[in-house]
Amino acid sequence: MKNYFVHESSYIDEGVEIGENTKIWYFCHIQKGAHIGKNCSLGQNVNVSNHVKIGNGVKIQNNVSIYEGVEIEDEVFCGPSCVFTNDLTPRAPFPKGTVGYKKTLVKQGASIGANATIVCGHIIGKWAFIAAGAVVTMNVPDYALMAGVPAKQIGWVCKCGERLNKKKICSSCGREYFEKDKELCEKG
Repeated sequence: MKNYFVHESSYIDEGVEIGENTKIWYFCHIQKGAHIGKNCSLGQNVNVSNHVKIGNGVKIQNNVSIYEGVEIEDEVFCGPSCVFTNDLTPRAPFPKGTVGYKKTLVKQGASIGANATIVCGHIIGKWAFIAAGAVVTMNVPDYALMAGVPAKQIGWVCKCGERLNKKKICSSCGREYFEKDKELCEKG
């Protein structure tokens, strides 16, 4: 007996693992070898390719394709129509296959805005925030706020998602942070 929900219009290939309380909505395709954690929500028209690993509590909005080579840790938010790539130099007549794919890691709690593009081969740091429409072409530090094309760091964000002030204190939840070696760390 399955302890997750899959809408009847979606396809789940053999060899897929889906955690309890996960919901997979309309017109999704989950491909062979994919692993989706507990308490996830996949919106309409989501494609999860072969051997992709998705952690617990992940929210993937409509029209997102997560290609082989991408790993998403716990509590990540993927906004509508955000894009992941897995090949830096694709050519239709010269497919590279799995061995040619570049790995992408999205760490715990990161948020990727609508229509953002994540170019493969990079790490999105924990609790980082990628603005809508941004194009990420480099590694992103933990808690970094990235925007633009190509994306550049324009500030820091709190674990709760609010932009931090100059003192690196969240005006919403009161968490405090400090910079150490160009990285942000939470106090306490």
